[in-house]
Amino acid sequence: MLSILREIGYKSIECMDSTNIKILACLQHNARMTNTSIGRDVGISSPAVAERIRKMEDLGIIKGYKAQIDPLALGYQMKAIITLRAFMGKLKPFLVAVKNWDEVVNCYRVTGNENIVMVVTLKNQKHLEAFIDQIIGYGESKTQIVLAKVVDGNPIL
Repeated sequence: MLSILREIGYKSIECMDSTNIKILACLQHNARMTNTSIGRDVGISSPAVAERIRKMEDLGIIKGYKAQIDPLALGYQMKAIITLRAFMGKLKPFLVAVKNWDEVVNCYRVTGNENIVMVVTLKNQKHLEAFIDQIIGYGESKTQIVLAKVVDGNPIL
């Protein structure tokens, strides 16, 4: 598998040994973990951890660090998955507009009957109605209300 990835241009794969994989697992579990704690967990020194993290950042393996926010604590009581089948000529305008909508947590352009899959957070049913009214001019939408989180943020690797 690694040789195939190297052949198609994934040079960053070459630096991925078992120690770097363990470091990534630590960071995905808790990005605020200190280099000393990570070093203790993976069996290397703190400066070695810092150097490996810096190299993975430089290679684009580590893209950034984010705080996880509880939407409920901010008054967002509803999460929905909305698919959109864009009308002819409306996909490109939608792709521009969607970047400005605060409700959209994630938006994916996908294959299949629908062009777009969005994950949105909303305060209530009225907020959902207003959001659907906003997107209806771009295409035919289908909305599914999320009932529970089953798997979220599993670490890669």
